[in-house]
Amino acid sequence: MDEIRVRLIIEGRVQGVWFRDSTRREALGLGVRGWVKNRMDGGVEVLAEGPEKQVRQLVAWCHHGPSHARVTRIHETAEDRQGEFDSFDIIY
Repeated sequence: MDEIRVRLIIEGRVQGVWFRDSTRREALGLGVRGWVKNRMDGGVEVLAEGPEKQVRQLVAWCHHGPSHARVTRIHETAEDRQGEFDSFDIIY
């Protein structure tokens, strides 16, 4: 199965609503590797790598996030797979 890598910039009410922790749990459940972090501009950034189907499932989940989040826009950028991660972490 082909592996892919995507970077997401998620905008909306996504900080202070457990978005990072929920994204980490979702990614781990799907077997996706990478990280999630808050951005200074109020958004959340995700770098996800893994099997295409599972990464796409994580991207779809990020379009709504946890129950208290309100996602208004997602910028998605495909990147070259690096294979550098063996877990999915919250970056502070």
